Amino acid sequence: MIIAQISDLHIAGPGKKTYGIAPMAENLGRTVDHVNGLRPRPDLVIVTGDIAMNGRQEEVELAVDLLNALQMPCYIVPGNHDDRETLWSVCSGRYCPERHDEFISYVIDDFPVRLLGLDSTVPGQPGGEICPRRAAWLDARLGEEPEKPTVLFMHHPPVKCGVLETDVDGFTGAERLGEIIGKYRNIEAVLCGHIHLPASVRWQGTVVSTAPSIGMELLLDLTMQLESAFYLADPGYQLHYWSPQNNLVTHTGYVQINEGPYPFADSPGGT
Repeated sequence: MIIAQISDLHIAGPGKKTYGIAPMAENLGRTVDHVNGLRPRPDLVIVTGDIAMNGRQEEVELAVDLLNALQMPCYIVPGNHDDRETLWSVCSGRYCPERHDEFISYVIDDFPVRLLGLDSTVPGQPGGEICPRRAAWLDARLGEEPEKPTVLFMHHPPVKCGVLETDVDGFTGAERLGEIIGKYRNIEAVLCGHIHLPASVRWQGTVVSTAPSIGMELLLDLTMQLESAFYLADPGYQLHYWSPQNNLVTHTGYVQINEGPYPFADSPGGT
């Protein structure tokens, strides 16, 4: 089983660049074509939030028009730049199969690894949250299949990563979420976006992993002194490979032109 993860699309609308700089719609089209061309082809794609730049319907509709070209199922959870109701109105059914109360949270149980999409957004706020209602829903769903390998995916990482977007924006209910996750030994990973960088950290007996953006690479400043900024970059994505040895292996890839591949065979010492 192969899960392709893309994140932080920040689509600004037809004919527009995000912040007037980043060609995110073009990048999404390139990413979709690239994912379709992967061999073996991923079984599904998850999009971990920030579909739109400003939460507008025209932005979501443009993103969906581009995602429609994917040749495998695709599932979306909202990010802090998304408007939950707008996202649901455009994406319910194919991309957002269910919702719990007002939250876009759901279960995908058609694969060897079970996936739970979590809505971690707070309207009008940049940080994340798992409130008591979302926590109760998650605990109930995890209790249904306590032995089956499971992956959670949501927008906000619930642990500080040394990045302004997590450390300053915050995550309300991280301890509540951590207590639930710590109860279950079958959670292989918590897959997130938000920080526009690939990162991983051990947390509550599992791994929290974040995916890069599809073209807006965050300035990493571990001093936490500089204002948040981004570079234009090649679109990034992650592949999460459930191996025959029952391990979840994560690879980070980029949509770029590479020369090669060249064999190591004639190279002294191999790799």
